[in-house]
Amino acid sequence: YQESLAGYLKLNIQDAQTEFYEGNNLEIERIYILNQFQKLGLGKQLYDKSIEVAKELSCDHIWLGVWEKNYNAIVFYEKLGFEKIDAHSFYMGDEKQIDYIMKKHL
Repeated sequence: YQESLAGYLKLNIQDAQTEFYEGNNLEIERIYILNQFQKLGLGKQLYDKSIEVAKELSCDHIWLGVWEKNYNAIVFYEKLGFEKIDAHSFYMGDEKQIDYIMKKHL
């Protein structure tokens, strides 16, 4: 695995956020870890980086959208202190999907 790309983190601030919530917030749009690198703590490292960035930007909250059927991710975020505050639907092809919006106060 030396020198291999394992995943990535995508953060959005201000007008780049995909939803508008009152206050100074940071959105985690994606934490993605390739299958062969999961369960190694890399997702938590990327999450920790997002908290670091949010604090540098003096954000009040950090939030994200997670697919309602991504149970592992929902449990992961709940353990980190996120709460479900909203939901929105989107289409994947012809199929309607729902994302939970989860938010954490910093």
